[in-house]
Amino acid sequence: SQSQSTLLSIFSQEYQKQIKRTHAKHHTAEAIETYYQRYLNGVMKNAAAPVLLELANEVDFAPSLMARIVLERFLQEKEQAIPSKTLINSMLRDPSQIPDGVLANQVYQCAVNDCCYGPLVDCIKHAIGHEHEVLLREMLLEKNLSFIAEDQLRAKGYDKTPDFILEVPVAVEGHIIHWIESKASFGDESSHQAYLQDQFWSYWNRFGPGLVIYWYGFIEELDCHRERGILLKDCFPTDIVTLRHSMA
Repeated sequence: SQSQSTLLSIFSQEYQKQIKRTHAKHHTAEAIETYYQRYLNGVMKNAAAPVLLELANEVDFAPSLMARIVLERFLQEKEQAIPSKTLINSMLRDPSQIPDGVLANQVYQCAVNDCCYGPLVDCIKHAIGHEHEVLLREMLLEKNLSFIAEDQLRAKGYDKTPDFILEVPVAVEGHIIHWIESKASFGDESSHQAYLQDQFWSYWNRFGPGLVIYWYGFIEELDCHRERGILLKDCFPTDIVTLRHSMA
């Protein structure tokens, strides 16, 4: 009964949890050297074969992260120094900067075939997040609700800010709402707890009670802080009650 977007969001979150659990074992000195030597042997036999991608799939590791390990090891050998994260990130975003054509092609293959990590996935996630913020802005305008957007708040010097602060609070399902946060993802327990700690309670402290929209749904049991001032929804609320000034 769930949409493809919701299922993809859940899969992505579960995959990332698995990668975090196994991340350390892929970054031991022995593992890094093994992967690098296997890459060198593989491209020596057939430079056109997707050596890095097949290696990543074999050891059950994200292709983009495998590409990062091998690229870092290659640069370390070439420059005789540990390369900066800035340089590595730049080369992963644009493999044409890699001073070895074969490795550049291998890194590119990993990037385009990785569904959960890497620069392409980051761009897609950013675009989807922005798209839902624009959608929410249009819905607020349609309802004639006056708001201050995140970029305006940042310009005023706020560091942690929700996507939209309502200049005049509204009521949703009997709860007063001062701000709305858009999340283009599924709300599972671990991500929601992290958001509560890093974002939502900070917003609540500064701006009062608010609403979080998980556009791809959420685990119902997580909507347990309504009385404390954080409401969860999976769509824009249709039953908004606005405060109207009446003439005496």
